[in-house]
Amino acid sequence: MTLQARDIRAADASRRTLAEELRLQIADDIVRGVLAPGTPLDETELAARFGVSRTPVREAIRQLAASGLVDARAHRAAVVARPSEDRLVGMFEAMGEIEGLCAGLAAERMTAVERRELENVHEQLRLLIQAADPQRHHEINEAFHGAIYAGAHNAYLAEVANATRARVQPFRRAQFRNLGRLSKSYVEHDKVVVAILRGQRAVAAEAMRAHIFTVREEYEAYVQSL
Repeated sequence: MTLQARDIRAADASRRTLAEELRLQIADDIVRGVLAPGTPLDETELAARFGVSRTPVREAIRQLAASGLVDARAHRAAVVARPSEDRLVGMFEAMGEIEGLCAGLAAERMTAVERRELENVHEQLRLLIQAADPQRHHEINEAFHGAIYAGAHNAYLAEVANATRARVQPFRRAQFRNLGRLSKSYVEHDKVVVAILRGQRAVAAEAMRAHIFTVREEYEAYVQSL
């Protein structure tokens, strides 16, 4: 690979990272009600607010549209939307089944090295329960679920899981603002981890489905508290 090609790839990765950061910040504002449904998302204004170019803002809006948080139509400014109750329930239902399948397969297929890595990530989440660092918790939580996707050893399933997770992520992220949610989430994760380490496919799958169902309930409780 030439030096120019490496520079281009590095620049692309940087833009993707910046777009992801913007997506999370804008998604938080939407879910918390700071940006109300119907609010226009002007690319120029957002770029000025965050001190960036319009390119990562445009990508962030595209990603938000995939989650149903933004209504983006051709030749019109994107506006804040809110998924219907039926759509949100459907998204979580699909997420639960997909992640349940990943957990079940991981219980059968994870290598010894992958199992140790899962335990390590799980322990990091335990240590973060008392830390006032929501961004770090979000990153490690993503790594936890990612480790299970990878441990299923089904590349297509992992692709589907990651795509679905990206759509549901803003709503999953919001529920961590509920009091005591981090500790409860750790307990739910622990049931999944124990089942995977014991090679219990059905138990791991059910524990993960139950976890995602609880995430949905916690999100709904969060929205009602606003």
